[in-house]
Amino acid sequence: MDLTVVLVNVIGWLGMALLISAYALVTASRIHATGLAFQLMNLFGGGFLMVNSAWYGAWPSAALNLVWVCIGTVGLVRAAVRRPDPASG
Repeated sequence: MDLTVVLVNVIGWLGMALLISAYALVTASRIHATGLAFQLMNLFGGGFLMVNSAWYGAWPSAALNLVWVCIGTVGLVRAAVRRPDPASG
């Protein structure tokens, strides 16, 4: 197995771990679904799984994860906009 395949597999497993962890943490009320941590975990988790899915030609999964990344990006922008400005406090 060459290094590229190993890297793609590690990226896929990391993406899965991020998405599962984000869901588990929100379900356990450890983080908020509108918070920065949740949005970052979803953005990177979806992106990593998109790379893995595309590499293996699993195009429906790659498309799903592309949408996941887009949703995560919107959530991340909204979370950043909602953050209070430290200079104004």
